[in-house]
Amino acid sequence: MASIKFCFNSLLVCSILVSVFFNNKVFGGSSRKPNIVLLLTDDLDVVIGGMNPLNKTRKLIGDAGVTFTNTYVASPLCCPSRASILTGKYPHNHRVVNNTLEGNCSSTAWQKTQEPVTFPALLRQHCGYQTFFAGKYLNQYGTKEAGGIEHVPPGWDYWYALEKNSKYYNYTLSVNGKAEKHGQNYHQDYLTDVLANFSMDFLEYKRNYQPFFMMISTPAPHSPWTSAPQYEKSFPNVKAPRDPSFNVHGKDKHWLIRQAKTPMTNSSVQFLDDAYRKRWRTLLSVDDLVENVVKKLETQGELDNTYIFFTSDNGYHTGQFSLPVDKRQLYEFDIKIPLLVRGPGIKPNQTNKMLVANVDLGPTIMDIAGYDIKKTQMDGMSFLPLMNGKGKNVTWRTDFLVEYEGEGHNQSDPSCPALGPGVAECFPDCVCEDAFNNTYACVRTISVSSDLQYCEFDDSEVFVEVYNMTGDPFQLTNIAKTIDQEVLAKMNHRLMMLQSCWGPSCRSAGVFDSGYKFDPRLMFSHHGPRFNKLLRQTLH
Repeated sequence: MASIKFCFNSLLVCSILVSVFFNNKVFGGSSRKPNIVLLLTDDLDVVIGGMNPLNKTRKLIGDAGVTFTNTYVASPLCCPSRASILTGKYPHNHRVVNNTLEGNCSSTAWQKTQEPVTFPALLRQHCGYQTFFAGKYLNQYGTKEAGGIEHVPPGWDYWYALEKNSKYYNYTLSVNGKAEKHGQNYHQDYLTDVLANFSMDFLEYKRNYQPFFMMISTPAPHSPWTSAPQYEKSFPNVKAPRDPSFNVHGKDKHWLIRQAKTPMTNSSVQFLDDAYRKRWRTLLSVDDLVENVVKKLETQGELDNTYIFFTSDNGYHTGQFSLPVDKRQLYEFDIKIPLLVRGPGIKPNQTNKMLVANVDLGPTIMDIAGYDIKKTQMDGMSFLPLMNGKGKNVTWRTDFLVEYEGEGHNQSDPSCPALGPGVAECFPDCVCEDAFNNTYACVRTISVSSDLQYCEFDDSEVFVEVYNMTGDPFQLTNIAKTIDQEVLAKMNHRLMMLQSCWGPSCRSAGVFDSGYKFDPRLMFSHHGPRFNKLLRQTLH
């Protein structure tokens, strides 16, 4: 921890002197802008019990504020989802489509076009916030082709970013652009605890005359699911939930779901049960981190002036539709995430059912900081009025876009040679979680009259999945072939509108706009199989 303490101590004397002036002359002490903390977990589900082990988090944030029960991601995969959080944009606007450099994950193009307009950059440049980042950034961050760990994105005063993907030991951090290698000594290297220590140091030595923004991005509960030693034997009897979609064949679904083997073998079930327990164990250290942050803020007298957000980059599944362990699919367990918020003006023990999304985090944080989001390029909406009791007259969305572009390998997996090329993420018994044509877009609708999901795949079939979530919350029955054709056409229409939206046009609150006339040839530059079929349907 010497590096961060040196960095902060060098500023300490100046901070003390300047804070006296600023607190008394400029901000008037208690009138300073609110502080903001964003706690981001990795692969934390909400549908299959991911929040259950986080007792301290639920008490200190959820019970002390508001829990949003309908929060979704723009894409159920780490890199595109994190890009949506940082930019407030849908994937079709920030153009990060998967976890590869080729998919724009932390690429030089991302760095040039999107990093300068992320909400942390705007907070620092326009709102006077000091900014701190610790943890996982984007999956390809630190790669040589993208500038290595020397690259520090604009907008961050203090930067402690993990090279590449989630790990718990034996990793490298970029400490303000310089490499800091860690081994496998628990007391010095366990990443969740290292992030907690960095955070405590920042709160101890930060500049007191400025509001601050902290983003703490934990590896948990992402694989390899390595828990702290004191939690290695926790939850000995816990198993993956046997909900109605567990170990059930995904009939009438896309071929990738149908290829899963049902019933799963005993070894596969044992594998995913073990993974489920391990995921919960890693979360106990996250719970400790949350407690440490909240207590530190309280000790420093900052808690009442600080908004704390707790969320995840995507959901997860363990055995649903006989899929072993992963995300990337269009179903609730992968696209729905937890969101808990506490802060000034938020009454405790609230539950909010409005349709909120991860593209809304940036606009909400900018709104808290007093910045007009109309000046940004963000697609999301500020849900601050939903939290502080001023949302009674706010027009809110009833539908939201989910996009994903599948990944696959050009060569066959040596461990599963019979599958052929084009698939990826193949787990026990050669059940694959991804493929090139696992490329889809969905409209998720939640309104007074409708609770629906409509999805289209960009493949040769232009496969469609539709679910009535009111009568079928576990998405067991695809009603695409039986639903009223007029409703189907309207949902298709809305999907096309959302996939072509940008900025303000993404915030339309109406589910269907029957008066909207459009020519899809003007909207799409990449005419795949799905587009061509829809074009024929629209024009004839």
